[in-house]
Amino acid sequence: MSLHLQPVRVATSSDDSESQLVFAEGFLVAMLVHLSEQHEDDAGRWFLEAGFGRIPSRDHPTFLDLDEAQTWIRQQLGNAYVS
Repeated sequence: MSLHLQPVRVATSSDDSESQLVFAEGFLVAMLVHLSEQHEDDAGRWFLEAGFGRIPSRDHPTFLDLDEAQTWIRQQLGNAYVS
């Protein structure tokens, strides 16, 4: 399954403005936010800000890097968008 990441900046009240929209086969499936220093131990990690469809956003996991996030997203999607 092919994922496409699109960098975006999100207007927030914190320093967490670096984000990535995640698309699977043209569908928006998630938004990831890069956590700033204000998050102390989680600084530098990527946070699932929002998930759509089969991506559960109620848990809001964090990931060491974008590769780990994409692997998790692919697992959540399973075969949903395989063409």
